[in-house]
Amino acid sequence: MSRRTALAGAVAITALLLQVTVIDRLHLPAGRPDLALVCVVAFALVGGPTYGAVLGFGVGFLADIMPPADHTIGLLALAYAVVGYLAGLVEDVEERSVVTTVLMVGLASAVAVVVFAMIGALLGNAHISLSAVAHSLAATVIYDVVLAPFVVPLVSGAVRHAEPAG
Repeated sequence: MSRRTALAGAVAITALLLQVTVIDRLHLPAGRPDLALVCVVAFALVGGPTYGAVLGFGVGFLADIMPPADHTIGLLALAYAVVGYLAGLVEDVEERSVVTTVLMVGLASAVAVVVFAMIGALLGNAHISLSAVAHSLAATVIYDVVLAPFVVPLVSGAVRHAEPAG
């Protein structure tokens, strides 16, 4: 197992535990940030599309089976895999600006919410409505964009430290 894989596993599990035990309990207006998704985007930006898709699927699957999940297993796995792949297409460029990173996280958050809602609606989830999706979309994107400048550089730096060039 490579250091990057071990680091990704540790970060993903930590992010999911923080999501369930801390973030989901915060009383924030309109919704909550998705820390696990931001971490998937951060790793995908460093590792590329294949790495992002595989990690996204794994993290999404863990999020699907972690209580208090109340949706069909596989929805988040699919949404995170799509997001990981798309974010990986913007693979690490040394001169990538903070604005580009923040925009990528915002776009990834929007895609994840829309994919989750579309597949959930196709599977007959009665809790999904256009107004609920719009409400969740705006809140999640805003919160994730606020997290991005803190999480993405931290993860990118940790990956570079774990696997130095050469």
